[in-house]
Amino acid sequence: MYTRFDKYLLLVISLGTIFFSTTPPVAAEPIAIGGIFARTGIAAKSNQPAILGTELAVREINRRGGVLGRKLELLLLDNNSTPIGSHVAAEQAALAGVTAIIGSVWSSHSLAIARVAEQNKIPMISTNSTIPSLTSIGDHIFRVCYDDNFQGTVLARFAVQQLKAGTALIFVDIASDFSLTLAAIFHRTFQSLGGTIVKEIEYKAGDFSYLPQVRQALGYQADIVFLAGHNESGIIAEQLQQAGMKAIPIGSDGWDNKGFLTSGGNKIEQGYYISHWLPTDQHPLSRAFLEKYGSEGEIVAATALAYDAVNILVAAIGKAGSTDSAEIRRSLHSLRGFTGITGNISFDAGGNAQKQGYIIAIRQGKPDYLRGYAHE
Repeated sequence: MYTRFDKYLLLVISLGTIFFSTTPPVAAEPIAIGGIFARTGIAAKSNQPAILGTELAVREINRRGGVLGRKLELLLLDNNSTPIGSHVAAEQAALAGVTAIIGSVWSSHSLAIARVAEQNKIPMISTNSTIPSLTSIGDHIFRVCYDDNFQGTVLARFAVQQLKAGTALIFVDIASDFSLTLAAIFHRTFQSLGGTIVKEIEYKAGDFSYLPQVRQALGYQADIVFLAGHNESGIIAEQLQQAGMKAIPIGSDGWDNKGFLTSGGNKIEQGYYISHWLPTDQHPLSRAFLEKYGSEGEIVAATALAYDAVNILVAAIGKAGSTDSAEIRRSLHSLRGFTGITGNISFDAGGNAQKQGYIIAIRQGKPDYLRGYAHE
């Protein structure tokens, strides 16, 4: 026979059972990934498309339920547009315990991040950094873009074989690892194909005026002028054209953003550059990507590369079935034929993307696809 106390105790137990049985399960801890880009400083504008691509991919993956039953948590860190700031941001990411790092865009920034990532055995996928030495830092470092060996060689081949150029001027930003490396590769390859470099003209991006360098260039005859820079190349190309230079301007993936066009590239009558992707690409994946996100912000190659980088990382985590860094690294190294927005991507033994590049023609200030080049 139950006493009044017994009945009270049974009621408490019953209510407690109901309470605990209706409490939802605790959500799995999210997988933290670091995104290290320039959000302030000189590189901020050129980095914004990559930040957008990273955010779009994370948002989409989380809508699908994440990976391994866990959502992604993006820790966006500002590198302040400097190598030192990049090093600090990478250390912050390591202290936060991120599973991997996405970024950065500028090569000098990615080099600083990569050293910290490798030291802490954190897999890193650079979105846009093409400097060849990046992936040699260690076997945790990858890039979703092609490198300067590829683009410098392709541009030199295109100049000689398609434009029939025999002579070239080179403009090189002596304060940029990217520009110095790319100019050297182009110089070497152009000469090996029988061409002559008549002059290398030095400058620093951010100079008040490039007219002294333009006046210097007018003292030389050349078939092409290779501008190994970023947005400032648009200013230089326009000033060369206004000064009467007949050499055809050609450039790298550093031209592939609206900043290049708005700074003067949209006034070029004829020019060429290499890119990782173009929004006018007619592949169904590209069309679907633009239809879904075209109103979100500036969609250029850097946006698509960052989007691909995050999706490749998630594919590697899923294949590994783990967030252990060693397992993710092995999974990334075994990646073959990933179908991304920027094409089919495989990593070689060094962590470099093996993929196609696209030559873009600028006619009356408007870029358009011309032809593709694959790795040989």
